[in-house]
Amino acid sequence: MPTSSTQLPALDSINSTEQPNSNINLFSKFIHSDEQLFTDFYSLWIVLMVVNAIIFLVGVVLNSLALYVFCFRTKTKTTSVIYTINLIVTDLLVGFSLPVRIIMFYSAGDCKNCSLVHIFGYFVNMYCSILFLTCICVDRYLAIVQVEASRKWRNPTCAKGICIFIWIFATVVTFSILTMAIRFAECCLSKILVLMVCEYFFPLIIIIFFTTRIMCALSKPSLMHQSRERRMRAVQLLITVLIIFMICFTPFHVLQVAISINPDMPHNVSLLVYHVTVTLSSLNSCMDPIVYCFVTNNFQSTMKNIFRKTEPEQTNADILGMNKNSKGS
Repeated sequence: MPTSSTQLPALDSINSTEQPNSNINLFSKFIHSDEQLFTDFYSLWIVLMVVNAIIFLVGVVLNSLALYVFCFRTKTKTTSVIYTINLIVTDLLVGFSLPVRIIMFYSAGDCKNCSLVHIFGYFVNMYCSILFLTCICVDRYLAIVQVEASRKWRNPTCAKGICIFIWIFATVVTFSILTMAIRFAECCLSKILVLMVCEYFFPLIIIIFFTTRIMCALSKPSLMHQSRERRMRAVQLLITVLIIFMICFTPFHVLQVAISINPDMPHNVSLLVYHVTVTLSSLNSCMDPIVYCFVTNNFQSTMKNIFRKTEPEQTNADILGMNKNSKGS
């Protein structure tokens, strides 16, 4: 798969004999990696291209429909809906980046600045997706377990502010670390590890923590008054997010840790594993629509109506965890 646009994290394992302080040499490493995949592992390159084409088509179609449902078929824009809309936007941006990734391959060596911009955009969208998934999990916990205590925080204004902060945070942190990594090649890997801790491992710990807490809390008699369906949907949502994390994002980040521990990892191994794990991270844009099914009660029925070419009724938010005045509480 030509992924010159997302090649930075594996740099230290590729062409390690090149001059570490040369910006041109450093930038050429990930561009050269795509060329090597194409020439040395052509069959795998073809397979990954087909997979990426499928991810692009499925992801863009599903997320475009989801954006339509949440923006135009959902009356009440609650906190969960706001987080989900932002997640859909990041998934669409990741999906639209896949064709650009192919273009970057064919322009390797001729469009280094374009490639740098695409690296930046890809990582920003990936980490925004991670952070919005984390917000959805925390919001679900607060809505089910800490209803009264979290009421003042679970409002559209606060949710919009958090979303703006996430976009700014992911953009600033990613830009500063990737820029420093390119300028100072010798500290590239350490800076990438900082990025992973801030925008992957910390959110993963949060998701595991709140998933465990909500599963324990839902077994208590004090929450048994809530409908079984509501409790099950909350658990399904959190488990689905955790599975997406483990399948899509964990392999990619584990590879970076492995490279930091063993910088002498065979080049062919790091090359193959890197491209496969980047493809898995893109798969997130196709798997997130599963999460949307647990955000609103009527999402699935609305989607079915759209596919049947019937005019669906405008859906209520039906967000799990809304106060009792809202449908789906």
